[in-house]
Amino acid sequence: MRIAIFGGTFNPPHLGHENCIKSVQSALELDKLIVMPDKLPPHKQAENLATESDRLNMCRLAFESESCECSDWELKGEGRSYTVITLRHFREIYPSDKLYFIMGSDMLLSFDKWYCYEEILRLSALVCVSRSDEDTERIKPCAERLNSIGGDIEIAHTEPLDISSTQIRSLVAQRKFTKLSCYLNENVVKYIEENRLYL
Repeated sequence: MRIAIFGGTFNPPHLGHENCIKSVQSALELDKLIVMPDKLPPHKQAENLATESDRLNMCRLAFESESCECSDWELKGEGRSYTVITLRHFREIYPSDKLYFIMGSDMLLSFDKWYCYEEILRLSALVCVSRSDEDTERIKPCAERLNSIGGDIEIAHTEPLDISSTQIRSLVAQRKFTKLSCYLNENVVKYIEENRLYL
């Protein structure tokens, strides 16, 4: 099988994430996609972070289908979420399958600074999501360099959506719920409203 893992804070999961998932599924003809909310992202400080259970529930409302499942594996772990530890886990579960790890273009540019990045390259292919031809040209040299040391880097193109989680949380704080339908799945909007998140 061809299985991709899409990690993130998902605070909250929005239509930009959904658009990215659809683009990767189409480009790679995936059999399964695993959406994985992270516990404590090691590369950034998360602002106004919803609870782990709320982020997982919102991901399930936004993404789950026959070909997409949401995993709480990182949320159940201790400490920060490191990609290599996650990939070791899924490599044990799927020893003979093709694994892909989805990342944004900026992440690829700093990938050689990630914890155990060479082991990550052995455990999984990387799918770098590009939002424009200019973005693709910017990341190509990095992809080629990683491929030269044994990596398997693919670039998937997606239509850019100008969506910011910070902006969404700001709209919620201002109780502008009617504007959220431009950015969020309607079930996620309902969940945020009913559970009074980000207020």
